[in-house]
Amino acid sequence: MTKNCFYLLLLISTLFTSCIPVKDLVYLQDKGTVGNETTISAVGSKPYRLQVNDILSVEIKAIDPKLTAIFKPSEESDGNSNRSETGLYFNGFTVDDHGNIRMPILGEMNVIGYTLEEVRLKIEKKLLEEYFKTEANIFVTVKLAGFRYTINGEVGNTGTKTLFQEHVNIMEAIANAGDITTVGNRKAVTIIRQTPTGVQMNDVDLTDVNVMKSPYYYLQPNDYIYVKPLKQKTWGTGQTGLQSLGTIITLLSLGTTLFVLLKN
Repeated sequence: MTKNCFYLLLLISTLFTSCIPVKDLVYLQDKGTVGNETTISAVGSKPYRLQVNDILSVEIKAIDPKLTAIFKPSEESDGNSNRSETGLYFNGFTVDDHGNIRMPILGEMNVIGYTLEEVRLKIEKKLLEEYFKTEANIFVTVKLAGFRYTINGEVGNTGTKTLFQEHVNIMEAIANAGDITTVGNRKAVTIIRQTPTGVQMNDVDLTDVNVMKSPYYYLQPNDYIYVKPLKQKTWGTGQTGLQSLGTIITLLSLGTTLFVLLKN
């Protein structure tokens, strides 16, 4: 009887330790307050400052389109503008190792460490000083050629992703990568960020609703996201109670078979 109790306790403990609790799988749980309504303060995000290898999409317009045609790549001036990721890569303006972009007519302009709005004002000022009068009503738009980030680890689809929007949060980035797998650690998702002063690395807990207060909740271009695996993945006993039970039954059956063969 004692031996049977021991085996039963071993079976139950194995099931509980190998299964992944639901609380480890649910995003944005309210762990601190009581009730259904949760209010989260807005995240104060700083504007992104350009770095080497960023690609800019610059568009210059005026009342008379012929006045600005010379500032556009040949594909755009012919009316065949390609706004795909590939088209923006070849027709955009890449920030070189010296922090400059090279534009038609305007030549080289230093943009390293500038925000997109600061670059827009800089281009607009140069155009008005050297090429246009105020009456031309020039209109300059400066954007990143897609929001790029890289995600690796326990997600459905790893790799470098590009989203055509200005702001991307960590939840959107993970959803775009096919979500975190069952054995992915949602409580410690690592974000590695390159800044002008060096590399920053921080872990965020996506199961806690307060992650929306974190400065890492909203990503910056070229962020790297790594989702670590849970210990249950290395144990190999299964992700649910049913899978764990199946594994234990298989092992017991194998042990019984070996015992019978060796005894005979």
